[in-house]
Amino acid sequence: MSVRDSVLTTLTDWTAPDPAQDSLRHAVLAFVHGRDDSCARDCVPGHVTASALVLDAGGTRVLLTLHRRFRRWVQLGGHCDDDDPDVAAAALREATEESGIHGLRLAPELAAVHVHPVTCSLGVPTRHLDMQFVAHAPPGAQIAISDESEDLRWWPADALPDGADHGLVHLVARALAMG
Repeated sequence: MSVRDSVLTTLTDWTAPDPAQDSLRHAVLAFVHGRDDSCARDCVPGHVTASALVLDAGGTRVLLTLHRRFRRWVQLGGHCDDDDPDVAAAALREATEESGIHGLRLAPELAAVHVHPVTCSLGVPTRHLDMQFVAHAPPGAQIAISDESEDLRWWPADALPDGADHGLVHLVARALAMG
């Protein structure tokens, strides 16, 4: 299965938790149906990305990265690669690469969808259609800052960094609701 096919299947099968998420689900589905290159980072109108909010073993803290380019605290994630077997695997790969944690377990269900404008590696304004998952770290997980990060740290789920955007706040709430 290709990443694109997995996005279509995941979004078609997903029961969105609220009307706003269902509206985004439909919009992203329409975009992906309309473009064979919708999961490729060089798709200028926008492209699917994959991210994972990492919870600690106790489920009370979230691992966030201070993104080098965006200069804000965000969950771990990024572009899908051609050799990713599916979108969930892309999210897990990104979370593992950016956290340094081996043995992350990805929850099987999509947590949320978020669409945001960004100037990414293309160097021009585009948008990321982010498929968001939840990952659980093993007990005693050790983190390591990647080249993409200024900083990486655990935050209490109920005390996110100042200026956390609504998308991150929503994702943390979804992750905690999913258990």
